[in-house]
Parts: sequence; structure tokens; C-alpha cells
Amino acid sequence: MQRLKEDIKNKTFHKLYLLYGEEDYLKKLYRDSMKKAVLEGSDDMNYSYFEGKDTDILKIKEIAETLPFFSDYRLITIEDSGFFKSASTLADYLPEMPETAIIIFVEKEIDKRNKLYKYINKNGIVVEMKQMGTADTKRFIGLKLKENGKQMRENTADYFLQQTGGSLSNIINEMDKLVSYTYGRDEITIEDIDAICCIQLTGRIFQMIDYAAMGKLKEALGLYNDLLELRESPMSILYLVTRQFNILLQTKAVSGLPKNEIASKIQIPPFTVGKYITQAGRFKSTQLKELLDECAETEYKYKRGLLDAQIGVEILLLKMAQK
Repeated sequence: MQRLKEDIKNKTFHKLYLLYGEEDYLKKLYRDSMKKAVLEGSDDMNYSYFEGKDTDILKIKEIAETLPFFSDYRLITIEDSGFFKSASTLADYLPEMPETAIIIFVEKEIDKRNKLYKYINKNGIVVEMKQMGTADTKRFIGLKLKENGKQMRENTADYFLQQTGGSLSNIINEMDKLVSYTYGRDEITIEDIDAICCIQLTGRIFQMIDYAAMGKLKEALGLYNDLLELRESPMSILYLVTRQFNILLQTKAVSGLPKNEIASKIQIPPFTVGKYITQAGRFKSTQLKELLDECAETEYKYKRGLLDAQIGVEILLLKMAQK
């Protein structure tokens, strides 16, 4: 990341860049910053953009070979091409690409064994845009609050993260709504978050399982019905419940490790580790395995027409509350 920042600041560019990972906001931010730095605010005459798996490699080569017009560089951005997940002839061309061409690849997933990845990693700049940790995310929220003349207590920030998830794009969207909603006062409260923010589906699933685990069947079924009213299908809900039980079972297995290690091993945002540990503590490992079997059985019966999907999930919540 530091080398990328230095290139943008000093305007000394490599020919090849790869920005990949799950944090879309950061990929977009640095993609756009690179464009501004390379083209120095000029029009798009020296800029080309490609997206998707049908990206034409011959067209890319043709543009790269074309001299820039009243500029030092011609910039090409390629997004979600799939070039880093399968074989591509583009890797063979890159050593011959003119110094006047710069290519920025923006991808969700890559295979580090891929020939194109290996070449760019050796000859260009590769940056993985990971979801930020709790402390960095809170600092980011703090900066946004300061920009808008707002403040938020730390326990409110924790609650906000739990409800909105760790995606920076989602955080910004919800923050904008909160700033508008709280016009005329400085502090954003938990009540404001409940009133205006879109709680992520995974957050509702977490809460529903929590209620069932505490034997609060009425509240769990209430949340389930809310999800159905939002047009979430019972099978989608079952999938997320199954995923949640898998995460809880893995959490119990590594609960003695530091939180950052747990987050890395299970692939969950660091700021959620604490609540997963707490929820996992409501179950024994044997109970979680039994509930996973129940999930599989519910799906099996539904697919064979032996059980109505909506009723199947209700039965699952009942069994969860009984355990």
C-alpha cells in the first residue's frame, strides 16, 4: 500500500498495478486517485476502461500501443476480468508494452499461481485491499464524524459497526443517512441508528439465533417473520443460519487465540469476533453439530417436497430454543 501511495504522491508510476480484495471502497478510492494522478486532471482522451470476462485482449494491446495525446501516459483500467483466475495471453504481451502505457487491474479474487499475477507481482505493484480492523475502522468513522461536525460514543460506534457490517461503502452510506437524520444536533445515538440504518441481513440472523439460544422463541419468530415480510426467502435464511452455526463451531475451536488470529482463520471482520465468542458460549460443540445436521435435514426435506420451507425454518428455531 505504501508504494502505491508514494507513486500517487510523487507521480512516478509503474507500468502495472493490481488492486484486489474484498474492500470495494478502497479499490475504487485508489483506482480513482491513480487516474487523477496519471492523467493530471485532463479529459478522458488518454483513458480506456474495460470490465467483465469478455474483455478483448487484442483491443487492450491496440490501445496500449497507441501514443498518448498531449500527455505522458495512456491509462487503461481493467475490472473483474477473470484474467487472474485462468490462463491469459496478456501476460506474454506485458514485457513488450510501451513505457507510455499504464494498466490498472481491479479484481475481487485472484490466484497467486496465475502467470499474470506472478509477472505483475515481480514487475509492478500488487495491493490487497483487505477489510480494515476494528481500530482502523473506528478511526475512519471518527474522521467522517469530524468532517460533518458530529460525534458518537464508543459503545455507539461498536453498535453501529455490528449493525452495518465492516464494508466501508456501507458505512459511508449509513453515515450519510445519520448525518442528515440528526440535523441540528451534534451526537448520534443508538436510537438514531435503530431508527434510520439498514441493518444487514447477517445482523438480523445473528440476533434471531441469539434470541432462540436464550429460549426467547417469540422474539426469534418475530424477527423471522420480519425477514419474510422483507421478501427474504426461507431457504436464503436457512443458508445464513447454517453459515452462522459453522462460524460458531469454528469460533469454539479457536477461541483461545488472539482476536485478530481468530478473524483471519474464520474469515470474519475483526470487530465481530467478540460477539461471535459470546454467542458461541451459549452452545456446546455437540449442540452446534446437531443443529447443523438439522439444517441439512431441513434442506433435504424441502428439496424433495417433504416439508414447506417456511415451516421448516420455524421448526428449526423451535428446536434451537429447546436446546
